[in-house]
Amino acid sequence: MKKQSIEHTQLLILSLLAARDMYGYEMILELARRSQNVFEMKEGTLYPVLHGLEKQRYVEAYEQEAQTGRVRKYYRLTRAGRDCLADEKASWERYAGAVNAVLRAETV
Repeated sequence: MKKQSIEHTQLLILSLLAARDMYGYEMILELARRSQNVFEMKEGTLYPVLHGLEKQRYVEAYEQEAQTGRVRKYYRLTRAGRDCLADEKASWERYAGAVNAVLRAETV
C-alpha cells in the first residue's frame, strides 16, 4: 500500500519540528523567519494542519509551563513523522529539481 502524500504546509511544519519541539505561535514566527516572510501562516491555517498531523500520528502534543507561568501546548515529531519528512523531502527535492530544469531550458 502506497503512503499518502502530504501537503506542502504539512511538509513545512514537519520540517520546523525536526529541529526542536515548538508551540503554535513559535512555529508561525519561525516559518516567517526562515522563509524571509514569504510564508506568513495564520493560526486558522496552522492548527488544522497540526491536528491533521496528529491524526496521522506524525506529531504529538504535550503541555508545558512557560517561564511566564502560562501553560503552552508544544508539538514534537514522532518516529513516523521523521520518516514521513525524509520521504517527502526527497520527493519535493526531485520535483523542484525537475521544475527548475524545465525553467532553465532554453527554447529551440
